Amino acid sequence: MTATGGEAGAGPWRMGAVPGTAGAGERSGNPRAGPDAWRLNTDPEAVRRDLSRLVLTLVELIRQLVERQCVRRMDQGDLSDEQIETLGLTLMRLEEAMTELCERFGLSPSDLNLDLGPLGTLLPTDTP
Repeated sequence: MTATGGEAGAGPWRMGAVPGTAGAGERSGNPRAGPDAWRLNTDPEAVRRDLSRLVLTLVELIRQLVERQCVRRMDQGDLSDEQIETLGLTLMRLEEAMTELCERFGLSPSDLNLDLGPLGTLLPTDTP
């Protein structure tokens, strides 16, 4: 047994029967399986950290998309000088807020760039 209550090498999931199916443990040969066989045993601190990372990653993705859209509109001449100034200040403040939030949760900007396997990373590594 590990500190999280599962078997060594089983990870945070303890698998057996599908929840709510009576007798599935006996049919599958797993005597521990039963209605509550799918349980997530995890550290609350790890959940907080991972959830914070996910939320900040989504906010950073949206921030970068908005920034690229602003640059595109500026290049096309769709924005007035006043709008460009306002958007520039807003994006700078948002980037500062993201930096502060990353520091608060003990994350670096590279921690927000999720690896999507064969697709590469979520966030572009080059800045426009």
